[in-house]
Amino acid sequence: MALNYKWNWGVFFETIPSGDVTYLTWILHGLGWTVAISLCAWVIALALGSIIGTLRTVPHRGIALIGHAWVEFFRNVPILLQLFIWFFVVPELLPRDLSMWVKQDMPAKEFITAVLALGLFTSARVAEQVRAGIQSLSRGQRSAGLALGFTQAQTYRYVLLPMAFRIIIPPLTSEFMNAFKNSGVAYAVGVWELVFVSRQMVEETGGQVIESLIVPTVLYIICSYAANLLMSVIERRSHVPGFIVAK
Repeated sequence: MALNYKWNWGVFFETIPSGDVTYLTWILHGLGWTVAISLCAWVIALALGSIIGTLRTVPHRGIALIGHAWVEFFRNVPILLQLFIWFFVVPELLPRDLSMWVKQDMPAKEFITAVLALGLFTSARVAEQVRAGIQSLSRGQRSAGLALGFTQAQTYRYVLLPMAFRIIIPPLTSEFMNAFKNSGVAYAVGVWELVFVSRQMVEETGGQVIESLIVPTVLYIICSYAANLLMSVIERRSHVPGFIVAK
């Protein structure tokens, strides 16, 4: 195949058969949706993951078990299966009128479903990092906060969480890049992100498989590397000397 393959990098500047835009426009459109899904899902994951990770470290056993159940469910069920459950199963379980609205009239249903599924899946992984960051701190810090008259919630807010987040920036960076790469599953419900566009381009061009896959791959690498550089700057500025980073 490699010997007979006809390279055509100019294909990206050709107009698609069904419209007046180029394949390059398709790719950039897909990149935009990929970034949008990743960022929106990350907001959900960071918010919920911080809450669940904190719950897993509280002294109340019942609350800690709720956090544990959340992590075990969303971390152990494959992201693609979770996406299908949210897209196909959950609407059927809703009240009839709401179910019909979700299935027929809900705007951006595919995008919202992908963001929700990816955000919840990633929140379990973020929760584990937050838990590890809190538990890496000495017990003396919690005791000191309580001795100063803080409530348990205030001790977390002003003492434990600010320090824990500074420690876990490197693993959080990895989780963000995982969320960015996992956004590719959104193609399964019809979101025009990079994976979907590259597959569509292969079909439309009639065989420019390598070009259609290489360019999205390079874009994934560039975006992931840029995110890694940004988080490295934040890590250097917020580094806590003497603390081991949670893994």
